Amino acid sequence: MTGTDTSILRIDNLTVDFLSEGDPVRAVDNISFHVCPGETLVILGESGSGKSVSTGAVMGLIDCPPGDIVSGSIVFDGTDMARLDEEGRRALNGRRIAMIFQDPLAYLNPVYTVGRQIAEVFESHGSRVARDKVVRLMQRVGIPEPDKRIDHYPHQFSGGQRQRVMIAMAIALKPDILIADEPTTALDVSVQAQILELLCDLQRETGMALIMITHDLEVAAAMADRIIVVNGGKVVESGKAEDVFTNPTHVYTRRLMAAVPHGGSADRKLRPQPDGDVLLQVESLSKHYMLTSGFFSPKREFKAVDDVSFVLRRGETLGIVGESGSGKSSIARMLLRLNDPTSGRALFAGEDIFKLEGKALNGFRRRVQMVFQDPFGSMNPRMNVRAIVSEPLVIHRDILPRERWNDRVIELLELVGLKAEHADRHPHQFSGGQRQRIAIARALASDPELIVCDEAVSALDVSIQMQVIELLSELRQRLGLSYLFITHDLPIVREFADRVLVMQNGRVVEQNETQALFASPCHPYTKTLLSAVPRAKWMTTG
Repeated sequence: MTGTDTSILRIDNLTVDFLSEGDPVRAVDNISFHVCPGETLVILGESGSGKSVSTGAVMGLIDCPPGDIVSGSIVFDGTDMARLDEEGRRALNGRRIAMIFQDPLAYLNPVYTVGRQIAEVFESHGSRVARDKVVRLMQRVGIPEPDKRIDHYPHQFSGGQRQRVMIAMAIALKPDILIADEPTTALDVSVQAQILELLCDLQRETGMALIMITHDLEVAAAMADRIIVVNGGKVVESGKAEDVFTNPTHVYTRRLMAAVPHGGSADRKLRPQPDGDVLLQVESLSKHYMLTSGFFSPKREFKAVDDVSFVLRRGETLGIVGESGSGKSSIARMLLRLNDPTSGRALFAGEDIFKLEGKALNGFRRRVQMVFQDPFGSMNPRMNVRAIVSEPLVIHRDILPRERWNDRVIELLELVGLKAEHADRHPHQFSGGQRQRIAIARALASDPELIVCDEAVSALDVSIQMQVIELLSELRQRLGLSYLFITHDLPIVREFADRVLVMQNGRVVEQNETQALFASPCHPYTKTLLSAVPRAKWMTTG
């Protein structure tokens, strides 16, 4: 943080309502905060607490209707943002104030290459940009082979790589303020460390202010100069990061701190390993793609998954970790028959998944469900939550009689921390974390034997993370569920998984029981992952 006390952005008494069929919903209630040049302000709070709405108001992203800025002021560098016309707002957004959004796929245009979209940031502010400058930006945010990937489309990138494209777009013009809404949500710890280091480097070079919205307490501790804690649309605690972490005063803040996984504690007992029958056996599974960098370029083979083998027993949780693009999600999609493998086989309860057809395939899909990494992309925006969660009941009509569907939907919503009143809302009316909870409820609707969780808790704040993990653990004990748990969150996988499989560049580099792997990793890549967990800023700076 710089020595100046002059804030570049100040929000005073901001109140935002959203219209609904009944009374207006108060999303932000009299919030005030400021940020100075070179300072990092972290906003902590549960999903739906008003974090993203308050910063969205800064960017002019509150649509009226249904949103309504009831009161308050937003002043940037002496300019009252409420008095800006559309042209004045466009001159600020992107150039002086930039934002990294939580859901990159929703903000990247699927019909343009990522290179074209990065270049558009410069062009929209009257600057021409050479191809090599875009390549350097992509390289700086850690995208491999940027000279080739510049011509690829968003769907050809993993979730974490798409987030890096968003960061490249946000930092392109070196803004005075960067608002980062869950910027490392989709990233594994090693890439997360690179991105956080990049943001710190940019601060040192340009003196920009950083407002970071995150549910990850380790990231908050590593980055924050100051913290404000938001609950129910109100600021319940604020102060220097060290003070908030070491001596929280509000009961909600103390609850947040208590929700951090403690799987690494020395007194944690070794969990007995499941000894049930083999439920899933994967043998030499591979998925290769033929890629080209342009119309006249020769094709080349890309090995997304390369000769992967593992076993999952009934009642077991297998964690799969690795960098974005390492093949974790590709394995999941093949096992769900969303993609066909290049070679190999997978036996579920003794049956080859890749040979199932017709009714047999439909029955398999009832027994195996998936919680996707991107909840918004996996939901029909025209369907309300009641229809989304009951969809498996409609497809597999032998699960429950129709007259019990509504009761089951309400039961599932309450299981994942939502309310009955949420059943009649649509996906766009929820925060990212709330949408993920809806996706989990839908996965549970068909009473599956195996749930594939692809970053199932990555969008959730820590208190809800632990509630979901406890819920999944309870369901595992009660129903004998098995899980493939794909995540970049090492504390969570240490808390939840029986065994861990580590992937790099499409291959398995190490797999072992969780306790043994964390205590004594063998492969250099595994050691790199474990050493990349963020450290508290006040501990590293003294």
